[in-house]
Amino acid sequence: MKKNCAIYPGSFDPVHRGHVDIITRSTQIFSSVIVAVAASKSKAPMFSVENRIAMLRESLGDNPAVEIISLDGLLVDFARQQNVFTIIRGLRAVSDFEFEFQMALMNRKLEPRLETIFLTSKEDYTYISSRIIKEVAILGGDVSHFVPPPALESLLKAVPKSSK
Repeated sequence: MKKNCAIYPGSFDPVHRGHVDIITRSTQIFSSVIVAVAASKSKAPMFSVENRIAMLRESLGDNPAVEIISLDGLLVDFARQQNVFTIIRGLRAVSDFEFEFQMALMNRKLEPRLETIFLTSKEDYTYISSRIIKEVAILGGDVSHFVPPPALESLLKAVPKSSK
């Protein structure tokens, strides 16, 4: 088992400043963090896994404590493959807790070695989500305060011109 390493899974469609904050803070707790970019086919992502990985790499810069890998399948299987059994999840509000708590319990049932650590988001990021950011961008709103520049560039390219 890899010591002092954690996995931060998500769809990151697109990556936003809340994600970057959780990743950055996680690297202050763990010596290495694997950012697992989930395919999330059921969510009908706007960006391909490859595009989301590229956005994350550009947004995070060259941080040797962060490894970005695609995840297709169960998180518990990914954790076993990586030999890492600590999961990081960000919580924005109480409403996030119920779902995340259920997921943590299910994951632990499927893999008893798995532990989930919850980090609360900074107040500045409690109201943002990738879904809301995409919706605002599609409707022509300014999302530049919510996403890092590489994600903003990708969003501007992806949003149809007629939507703006």
